[in-house]
Formats: sequence, structure tokens, C-alpha cells
Amino acid sequence: MELRHLKYFLAVAEELNFTKASEKLFISQPPLSRQIAELEEELEAKLFIRNNKKVELTEAGKYFKEEIKALFQNLEHISAKTKKIAENVSGEFRIAYISSIYSAVISDLIKHLKAQFPYVNFKLFEISTTKQIDALELGKIEMGIIRSPIKSPKIQSHLWFKDGFSLVYNKKSVQIKSENEILKLKDETFVFFNKDYAPHYHEVLLQLCAFYGFEPKIIHEANNINSIVQLVKNGLGISIVPSNIAKNNQDPEIGFIELKKVNLYTNVSIITSKDDNSEITQSAVEFLLPQRS
Repeated sequence: MELRHLKYFLAVAEELNFTKASEKLFISQPPLSRQIAELEEELEAKLFIRNNKKVELTEAGKYFKEEIKALFQNLEHISAKTKKIAENVSGEFRIAYISSIYSAVISDLIKHLKAQFPYVNFKLFEISTTKQIDALELGKIEMGIIRSPIKSPKIQSHLWFKDGFSLVYNKKSVQIKSENEILKLKDETFVFFNKDYAPHYHEVLLQLCAFYGFEPKIIHEANNINSIVQLVKNGLGISIVPSNIAKNNQDPEIGFIELKKVNLYTNVSIITSKDDNSEITQSAVEFLLPQRS
């Protein structure tokens, strides 16, 4: 049984007329009749009832028609997906991001990409800046969202936005009204990012405290911004977090004070491989870049 047998069968089954089916297939009627006869012989089943007036499907023919139609639809799907893969708009696309990026933005990005590339399997990973750079250089991710400078000949960096800093504190535990009172917190317990996990960010936080005239008493460390905020909420200390987090946190138990006096910012950047010219990567970068804070 060959694919042409099935195509010829479907044409006759839909037209219920050998003459019209042969015209549709651009072949003469005798070869078409011969192909149908060969198919029936191989299946050991009569598919059509033929007489001088009309052609009808047998019960076996009706069943065979529905199954072959489904088969061809599946073949079309397979062909389309194969083409998508060849065009690099299918398969897998891996995105890494730092924990201090508002998760709703990432969700919006995936929705945008999924609408454009329905055959792609998008995977998300929350990874530190240092590990993202390594992963991108090794081809383990296609795109990253990082905080801090990037120096790699293999990576292209797109500045997304500059992010300032805000003090975060538990309103019940700490009484503070403005940036001018920050020095009063010099004896408070601080919760910071782990130095080994985010060395650049850790250094920036120390610089911020030095600007306000004290060295922080770091008791607790964490590798995730949400964990830091939760520790603060639980009254285990105070911290300094990206203003992007402060803008998107509505918890009534937590207070934020933006640190406007100090001229310190971090660059939040989108990183991709310099060798990556895929349509998916381009679409992801273009979607995010207009959404600057």
C-alpha cells in the first residue's frame, strides 16, 4: 500500500464519482479504477459499491475514509512542524532570569512568544548572573536576564533598564520615616544576598551602606530576593533591594524607602549569544526592550 493509493481512494470517496475524481487527480479513469481495485485487494475489503447510476461507500469504506482523513491531517501537522523546526521556530527555547525580576513580566514574555511560536517548548530557569553567563557561553540557555556588568566576547548585551535601590523593613519592627534617618539603622540586623552567589550585587550593597555612614551587620544571607523579602517580613532583619521589587510589592506589613541621595544603579540587561540570529530570540528581545522601567 502506497500513499498514492490512499490519495486516490479519498478523491473517489469524496466525489463518489470516478470520472470527477480522475479529473481532480489529473489522471485518466482506467488507472484510477485499477489503483482502487489494488487497494481493495490488499485490504481484502470492498470499499465501494459501483453500478451504472452511482458510486457508494460500503460500511468498511466509510470507516476507512474517516481514518485516512485523520491520517492525512496528522501528516499535514507533522509536515508543518518539521518545517517549523527547520526554520528554527520549534523545539526548545531556554530563558534564565534573576530572582529580582518581577515574575509578571516573565509571564507576559512567555505568553507573547507562545502566541507567535506555538510549537516551541519554553523553559524558565531562575539562575544567578554568574551562572547565566557560563550557561549562555556553553549553549545551555538561549537568553538570560542579568544584573551587573557583562564582559564576554561571546555574549551580546542589551540594556533593559537601570534599577535603583530601596530600603525594605518590617513596619512593626522598625520605625523610620525617610531616607534621612537611615543612619539610625546601623545597629540593625541586615539580610543580604550571599557574596558567593551574587558578588557584584553584594559589593554594591556594601557601598550603599558606606555612603550612609555605616557598615551593615549582616546576620542572614539568601540567594533569592523573595526569600530576603520574606525574612524581612518575618522580622529577622532589614535589607536593601532593587527598586523594581519595591514598586511591585503591595504587602502592607512591609515598608520601602527609595534611596535617592546615592547615585548608584545596577544595569538590568538581556543577554544573548552573538551567534544567535534566531527569530525567537529577536522577538523576545524586541518584546522586552520597550518595557523599560
